[in-house]
Amino acid sequence: MSRVSSTPVLRTTLRWSAIATAVLAVAGAGVGYAVGGVAGLWSALVAVVLAALFLAITAVSILVANRWYGEALYVPLFFGIVMGAWVLKFIVFIVGLLLLRGQPWLNPGVFFFALVASVVASLVIDVVVLTRMRIPHVSDVKLPTAEEVADAGNGDVLR
Repeated sequence: MSRVSSTPVLRTTLRWSAIATAVLAVAGAGVGYAVGGVAGLWSALVAVVLAALFLAITAVSILVANRWYGEALYVPLFFGIVMGAWVLKFIVFIVGLLLLRGQPWLNPGVFFFALVASVVASLVIDVVVLTRMRIPHVSDVKLPTAEEVADAGNGDVLR
């Protein structure tokens, strides 16, 4: 089994996102407490954790699906796992909104700004990681060996 070229990109993104989540949690808790007291503190923490969870689900699902790279059922497994993760995110999002709606300890302004800050930080991390990773344009392909090329010249079909 060979490694898919997206694996190091996704792992790096997850690592940097975990660090950013910790920094945003501390900063958000401090700002949230200063702006909205204890409700602001909890609102910022919940928003940062929710953003980190939702943004990590896709990367983790792709990493899990990539374990079957090279197998006959890789493509259906990949799309099944990734689409299943997206459906899970949708369901958790709806349930989360229903549970958080109207909670007395939730400061909507702090929650919103902490959520937006987390999403923007994640997007910046994705851009930085993707621009710094060196992945060839033609990755994850197997080129024919010299023997296969020579056999193809004799009328054999490349496999």
